Amino acid sequence: ELGWISKVYVNRPAVARHAEQIKKWKTVRGNWQAAWLLKAVTCIDLTTLSGDDTPSNVQRLCFKAKHPIREDLLKALGMHDKGITVGAVCVYPARVSDAVNTLKAAGCNIPVASVAAGFPSGQTPLETKLAEIRLAVEYGAREIDIVISRSLVLTGQWEGLYEEIRLCRAACGEAHMKTILATGELGSLANVYKASMITMMAGSDFIKTSTGKEVENATFPVGIVMMRAIKEYYWQTGYKVVGFKPAGGIRTAKEAITWLMLVKEELGVEWLTPELFRLGASSLLGDIEQQIFYHVTGSYALQHELAMA
Repeated sequence: ELGWISKVYVNRPAVARHAEQIKKWKTVRGNWQAAWLLKAVTCIDLTTLSGDDTPSNVQRLCFKAKHPIREDLLKALGMHDKGITVGAVCVYPARVSDAVNTLKAAGCNIPVASVAAGFPSGQTPLETKLAEIRLAVEYGAREIDIVISRSLVLTGQWEGLYEEIRLCRAACGEAHMKTILATGELGSLANVYKASMITMMAGSDFIKTSTGKEVENATFPVGIVMMRAIKEYYWQTGYKVVGFKPAGGIRTAKEAITWLMLVKEELGVEWLTPELFRLGASSLLGDIEQQIFYHVTGSYALQHELAMA
């Protein structure tokens, strides 16, 4: 529906003012803070996307995914029997089998997500992108995080972008597809909105802000624009199962809570589930566990007292 795209206008000053107001929101305290932080844990895509990833560090990541918060801390909160795990483990395609086998051996049903489609630049031929997606699914990935070709957005080739994403969606098969917009490289908030709409029209299950490799990653202005696009898509189609994932640069517990609050304000409480909201992060979990440790004990943990992700 290119008619939707041609009429898009984003009031950038208004978005900027709203984003500044979000930064001033007061965070929750006490038991409320602990509850929000545990909710954030269940929505984390625990990620390692390094060139030096090995089977052993993927295995450690999977163990942390199954036991994200120390058992004694969960017992103190009365949450030890709630089955709290992260939302998914995210790795490169070559490490998918390591993650799948480790989680299976641990008797854990946490899904494995794989980046694909020329991540992070998207500068590979379409045939290669589709082959990479199919291989990741074959290796056992239940979620695929693809990345769009930014050039198609920057040159206004909306039909080409739609077709590329549609083919990627078909290659995913039964796996859920998250589409990374790489918003820091799209040039304008209007392009972010248009790319969000095209991506949803082509069948994406999630829209995601960033690869984590751009200079600018998840920011509140782009989060607001993308969530407004999700809302309009729902109003126009009645289709309520497109999720949102901010990723890149989210490192503190306070930031995680602010993103949760923003999703609650823009999209509603029903979006605050792992099925419709994820946080892409590699170091965030450490700070959340530190804050929960402080809530339970009244002091911060020493480095050796918390297992590192």
